[in-house]
Amino acid sequence: MSEFNEETVEETVATSANADASESSDSDAAAAVDNQLGELTADLQRLQAEYANYRKRVERDRAVAREAAIGEVLAALLPVLDDFGRAREHDELVGAFKSVSDAVDAVVQRFGLEVFGAVGEDFDPAVHEALTHETSEDEGPTTTVVTAIYQVGFRHAGRVLRPARVGVQDIVSGSNN
Repeated sequence: MSEFNEETVEETVATSANADASESSDSDAAAAVDNQLGELTADLQRLQAEYANYRKRVERDRAVAREAAIGEVLAALLPVLDDFGRAREHDELVGAFKSVSDAVDAVVQRFGLEVFGAVGEDFDPAVHEALTHETSEDEGPTTTVVTAIYQVGFRHAGRVLRPARVGVQDIVSGSNN
C-alpha cells in the first residue's frame, strides 16, 4: 500500500504543479489579451479622432471654397450693378429694366454682398481709395473724412471686393464742417 500511496502522492503533486503552471499561464495570457485590447482600443480612438478632424477640415474647406466662388461671381457682377446704379441716379431705370435691377439687387444681397461708402465717414485706406484729397489750412490735429463718393465699394464675407472710390478732406478735429 505504500507504493500506491507514493504513486498517488507523486501524481497529486505533478497534477498540482501542472495546475499552478496552467493558472500562471492563464493569467499571463489574460494579461496579454487585456494589454492588446487596450492598445487596439487606443488605436481605434485615435483613428476616430483623426476621422472627426478630417471631416471638420473638409467641411471648413468646403465652406471657404463656396464663399470664394460666391465672391468671384459677385465680383463679376459689379459692372452690371454699377450700370444699374447709374441708370437709377438718372431716373432711367423704369419698367422691365427696373424689375430686373430690383431682382438682381435682391439676389446679390441674399448672397451677402454689402455696399459701403458714404459721405461723412472717416477715411479708411483698407476700404476706401482716395481719388481727390483736400488739405486743411487750419492748424491742429486733423481727421480725414470722406466728402464725395465717386464709386461705391462692395464687400462680401468680410472681404473687400472693390474699395469705395472717394474724395477726402482733412478736417481739424473738433470743428463742425
